[in-house]
Amino acid sequence: MKLKQSLIVALILSIIGLTSWELFWRSQGYYPTLDDNKDLWAVQRAKLKTLTNQDVVLTGSSRVLFDIQLDAWEEETKKRPLQLASVGSSPLPIFHDIVETTDFAGTIIVGVTPTLFFSTTYPLADPWRRTQIRADFHHERTYAQRLNHHLSIPLQNSLAFMINYEERGYADEINLRGLLQKVKIGNRIKNDFPAFHDFGDIDLDRNMKMREKTVTDTAFANSIIRVWGWYATAFPPPDKASTMPFFVKDAKKFMARGGNLILLRCPSTGGFRMGENAVSPRKDYWDELVAQTKAKAYHFEDYEQLKYLDCPEWSHLSVKDANYFTKELVKIMKADGALSHSKTN
Repeated sequence: MKLKQSLIVALILSIIGLTSWELFWRSQGYYPTLDDNKDLWAVQRAKLKTLTNQDVVLTGSSRVLFDIQLDAWEEETKKRPLQLASVGSSPLPIFHDIVETTDFAGTIIVGVTPTLFFSTTYPLADPWRRTQIRADFHHERTYAQRLNHHLSIPLQNSLAFMINYEERGYADEINLRGLLQKVKIGNRIKNDFPAFHDFGDIDLDRNMKMREKTVTDTAFANSIIRVWGWYATAFPPPDKASTMPFFVKDAKKFMARGGNLILLRCPSTGGFRMGENAVSPRKDYWDELVAQTKAKAYHFEDYEQLKYLDCPEWSHLSVKDANYFTKELVKIMKADGALSHSKTN
């Protein structure tokens, strides 16, 4: 009897404690949201084996993730693309994995963010490692890992205190690691990395939308801009000598089997665009990449309806502008015949 009473008391205290913890974090402005981790990515990657040559796969860095809205794309084409872009990373490992391990010969759109696309082929460097980990995980994940992911989704969608990012660095983490980093102890060496807040919400099919706060709160947007400034000083110079031939080789192999490759340069503005112009000028990087691959290519600066779009934090589009960008881009591609790929294997 005493054991039963103890169990009931423990259960009640646990419920009170978890409820109080959840209410506290919600009072701080947090809300339930999905983590764009390797599990979420792998679920989408697994769908590639069911696609036909009429389908579209999106790859690239965070600009493709934010700027291409899946609902808007489907509205214009009647087909929903597969979103495989990944934040803060090089798209080369993912494209290479698709070329080497599948026979997919539909359309692949590769986003070119110069600082990441041309960053490195060194396997331990962050831009490469982040996407290589995801590609490897897709092939190696166990049934236990798949089950664990599916069981975690209802919790992530329901509880704000479940926020726990796969990648380190976000200031919004609600876990022991994140909370300890906020504790100031004596003269402990301060991390000079500025507070980096998550500014997007992602759905199960990895459709990413910029949080409205990024558009309406200038201070919040500036906090993200400071992170881009930090990376500008910390990132090594582009390694075009290795990245260009690596990608071109895969591009030619993909197109040789009938694949439709499209290169896409999404908008950037402000200091970010100035930095890109200085470090990776268009004629030496984008233009040369297009010339070597001979792929269809779309650069936002080449179109009046796209070239003046503004990025609230210099690198990604708001939901409103992302929907507009997606629809206009589809119209441009359709007029150019870029999406009329119908070749069979």
